[in-house]
Amino acid sequence: MKKAAFIVLAALIGLGVCTGAAIAQEDTGGIAGPGQVAKDVEKGIGAMGISLKIDPADTPEEVTNSLQLLILMTVLTLVPSVFIMTTSFMRIMIVFGFLRRALGTQTAPANQVLAGMSLFLTIFIMAPVWTQIHEEAFTPYLAKEITQQEALKIGSEPLRVFMARQTGEEELALFVEMRKVPEKPEAPGDIPLDVLIPAFMLSELKTAFQMGFLIYLPFLVIDLVISSALMSMGMMMLPPMMISLPIKILFFVLADGWTMMIRGLVSSFSV
Repeated sequence: MKKAAFIVLAALIGLGVCTGAAIAQEDTGGIAGPGQVAKDVEKGIGAMGISLKIDPADTPEEVTNSLQLLILMTVLTLVPSVFIMTTSFMRIMIVFGFLRRALGTQTAPANQVLAGMSLFLTIFIMAPVWTQIHEEAFTPYLAKEITQQEALKIGSEPLRVFMARQTGEEELALFVEMRKVPEKPEAPGDIPLDVLIPAFMLSELKTAFQMGFLIYLPFLVIDLVISSALMSMGMMMLPPMMISLPIKILFFVLADGWTMMIRGLVSSFSV
């Protein structure tokens, strides 16, 4: 696959070079020599007629715009991490992982299936927050009613409130103490993001592990009962997993486990 992709890429580059040479031939009426190539480079004419020209920044405003573009491109690379760590995605994904381990199915459902379910459940849970951000910050900013700094401040407020509602008091107090905040925050808007985000992440991990423990309990009872039954019948060579796995799957399906799981996950968030 990689070799085929490399061959296609090489063919496209060769096609671009040939097209650029053909353009140079039409301009000069002959074969493009090194001098003509140098002139084309000075004019900004590249392969396939694409023009590429980089002008130096002469004013402080141009330098500032270039730095803002560089920072924006850097932030875009962190968007997946920000999405995972500031939404409900992390708790849902961890709970699904606990469920799969409790059932004993090694790769079913697959990681892609669990990630897809977690993604769409996250969109469902976060939809009111994102709608509020769009109406209060994004739309006024596009209409040039507020500045970029005001849009960032207003847009972060709904997300800040969401994270504050999910964050436990102990986790928040821990990071407030380590951050040495002079005054104890009383409202979500008073909590700095560098304190709120790690406290929210720690609280999400704690909640996910608590839910995972509750998920494990009924399946652990089934494993203990099956193991004890096999031992009493003298079937010590038979792995208990071979008997308990279909029973656990049957128990999960009959109890409508997926519906109970989704309802519990969604209702565990205060939006």
